[in-house]
Amino acid sequence: MEAVRRWRPGFPLDVARTLLPLRRGPADPAYRSTGDGAVWRASRTPGGIGTLRVLPRPAAGEVEASAWGPGAEWLLDRLPALLGAEDAPEALVLPPGPLRDAQRRTAGVRLTRTGLVLESLVPAILEQKVTTDEAYRAWRLLLRDFGTPAPGPAEGMRVAPSAREWALVPSWEWHRAGVDPKRSGTVVRAVRLAPRLEEASAMGHEEAFARLTAVPGIGPWTAAETLQRSNGDPDAVSVGDFHLPDLVGWALAGRPRSDDAQMLALLEPYRPQRHRVCRLLLATAAHAPRYGPRLTPNDHRHR
Repeated sequence: MEAVRRWRPGFPLDVARTLLPLRRGPADPAYRSTGDGAVWRASRTPGGIGTLRVLPRPAAGEVEASAWGPGAEWLLDRLPALLGAEDAPEALVLPPGPLRDAQRRTAGVRLTRTGLVLESLVPAILEQKVTTDEAYRAWRLLLRDFGTPAPGPAEGMRVAPSAREWALVPSWEWHRAGVDPKRSGTVVRAVRLAPRLEEASAMGHEEAFARLTAVPGIGPWTAAETLQRSNGDPDAVSVGDFHLPDLVGWALAGRPRSDDAQMLALLEPYRPQRHRVCRLLLATAAHAPRYGPRLTPNDHRHR
């Protein structure tokens, strides 16, 4: 049965770009964009599985959302937070320059807040120390084989496995999906603590980071990538990222190569909006000169 909600955001809103960080590759079974401008998401909520369709109606100044499944009510209740109503981009006041120009151009892009930690944590773990193509492939295969068909008319979409279902994925299936034992072991440890980790969605920055990084195998990068999505954390910097230090160093200091410590020093004046600044730097299209080989894919299936 379909449930519907119409919501007026009261601020400029680019639905597609706000929700885009939730997509794990162009063939993500839990995320779909359609030609009418709608974004579809399949989620596992505290109320059960659900499918959400979000359709912007700019002429009416509103967003129309439809939801199906046991989690439909939860998804519709959380719609404003998902679309950035709890975000406060005005908290970052910038002087004239490229960053402020990017802020003006992306005024409709908000930080999403799903309220679902495991949903973002598992794919972040899969993305540790591998290429995005490898991680996206693993996510796609694992959802295809162990996920649940999304409720409603979302043909072909899949809801990610529950914590228990993740824990029961056989070792050879992780291997077939190209996931090495270190990452699969981290997923299994995390899902066994799922109730405790889900509590981080209601925590502040420091407490949430501490909760996630207490799990062996979850470091600052994985915690940040998770909390950026589950909590809409504007200060969660992806420390340990392959490209981000060079981007920040080049854009803020004209430095062609930077490490994490140098990046954090440059971002410190922007605390507690460091992640938002990183997002704006990406929007400026500033790129440091590239040196050395690119990260190459690993094939764990033949080891």
